[in-house]
Amino acid sequence: MYRSLDAAKIIATIQRLRDRVSERFPQAGLSRVAAELLRIAHEAVERANWVRRPHLPLRIGMAALVILFVAILVGTFLHVKVSASFYSFGEMIQAVEASVNMIVLIGAGIFFLVTLEVRIKRRRALRILHELRAMAHIVDIHQLTKDPERMLHPGKGTASSPVRTMNNLELSRYLDYCSEMLSLIGKLAALYAQYLDDGVVLEAVDEVEDLTTGLSRKIWQKITLINPSPREETPPDAAI
Repeated sequence: MYRSLDAAKIIATIQRLRDRVSERFPQAGLSRVAAELLRIAHEAVERANWVRRPHLPLRIGMAALVILFVAILVGTFLHVKVSASFYSFGEMIQAVEASVNMIVLIGAGIFFLVTLEVRIKRRRALRILHELRAMAHIVDIHQLTKDPERMLHPGKGTASSPVRTMNNLELSRYLDYCSEMLSLIGKLAALYAQYLDDGVVLEAVDEVEDLTTGLSRKIWQKITLINPSPREETPPDAAI
């Protein structure tokens, strides 16, 4: 039960996060980012389900072509075997060389057909993973100007300084929402690692997860500045 990601629960979590952001920051651009993330999540889950299912028409067509290639190959070998006694040595070498070339070409064709489904699924997976990577950068852009240091040590701004209207609680919630979005983006990417065992896709998923983890770590450094952990006091009995 808890050995695989549940796409439906990921969607429900993103929808709940979208509602939380829109309720607390209805006019902020982050609420629109959350709504867009929900739309991308639905598309990502739909494509992940498509990737997971076998493409039966394509497999039937590939099986028919593979059988045809094998039949051509067997027919060629039978022809060479029957006619070999009538060839001179030089003609036999040419026939063997032609047969080897045909085997190589047919083998390459069979390999192309066998891997065609994986390559089609890989292309679709990489497309949505690229969108998730872009969404992670968009979330990061929205938190760039949310600098808690300016709230802790206010100073004179410039004409181009961003307007800061949030208190500590609002800023902490805003940054926390950004961190949650990044985490959920990583979970959406992980669906493709779960459904498609392909080296290129697995590498792309790892890149998205590394990106979201790194950006989230940067956000939590800001949250720590806003809400520092209380210092542990030494109990009187422990004093030396």
